[in-house]
Amino acid sequence: MEHTLYLGSYTKKASKGVHQITLNTETQQLVDYKLIAEVDTPTYLTFSDDKKTMYTISKEENGGGLTAFDLDENGDYVKRAATTSEDSAPCYISYDQKRGLLFTANYHGGFVTVYKEQEDGRIVQTDRKHHQGSSVHENQASPHVHYTDYAPGSQTLLVCDLGTDTIVSYDVSDAGELSERATYTAKAGSGPRHLVFHPNNKTVYLVCELSNEIEILTYDEATASFTYVDRVATIPDTHTSFNSGAAIRVSNDGKFVYFSNRGHDSIAVFAVSEDGQSLELLEIVPTEGKTPRDFNFSPDELYVIVGHQDSDNLTLFKRDQESGRLTLLDKETYAAECVCVTF
Repeated sequence: MEHTLYLGSYTKKASKGVHQITLNTETQQLVDYKLIAEVDTPTYLTFSDDKKTMYTISKEENGGGLTAFDLDENGDYVKRAATTSEDSAPCYISYDQKRGLLFTANYHGGFVTVYKEQEDGRIVQTDRKHHQGSSVHENQASPHVHYTDYAPGSQTLLVCDLGTDTIVSYDVSDAGELSERATYTAKAGSGPRHLVFHPNNKTVYLVCELSNEIEILTYDEATASFTYVDRVATIPDTHTSFNSGAAIRVSNDGKFVYFSNRGHDSIAVFAVSEDGQSLELLEIVPTEGKTPRDFNFSPDELYVIVGHQDSDNLTLFKRDQESGRLTLLDKETYAAECVCVTF
């Protein structure tokens, strides 16, 4: 069987945009690496449900924003529309296909932006919320919005702000306008980066980039608010040099959580309690590359693929679905400046 991966990247060195690569599960290899969309700084990607449209973070000479590519009859992604309404390139993008809305998180500017697709294919800005504040870490002198996506099965937008140690919940109107509902404040200096929901849709695992921890939270859909439960470390006490938390994934069965460490260059694997509210560290596995900013499961969750920002390689692991543990298969596959891995 073959699975297609899409790789977002920086374009500071060899990469020229979004790449595609194939996971062959019979040979257990990653093959046929190729450029599919030339665009500057596509560090995060998302797709329409039918995969016929790809939306990427992008950068232009006069600013940043997003670009939409449509799949043509030849199977190529062709640029359809772009917007550069942000002074710098954002770092995250998500898509509401039902309402034609797109959301970006801008780390440098400290704001979340909403865009709406028009009938003629253009993409226009409909709202923007600038966050205010700071926190105790040297990297928290100002707001740094890093994630913006819906809570499962809802139209409540959850926004992680690394600079202010907060998750802000917004209602989103059909016209693409935001109204704030609630704010959760994490531990001072923790740096909320990304979050994922347990399959029960009540327990949340929050990436704390600066403190190298996962905060475990519960989510109340009625009030769009979070309650603190616990936190766990993602690196060993013996690691005292630089580390920065990056990506997090939870298996579909809810039994395991995976977390990537940049600096320690590893993936921490946790077993999850039945209610989702407790994590037990199983192993910390070297990723065999430098700066594992993102990773993902294959669709069948039998494999884990890790992208490395600073060593230009992909690492392929076999994943044991019963134990959750990872076994190294390959670490030599080339992928330039990879910072986003999606299927």
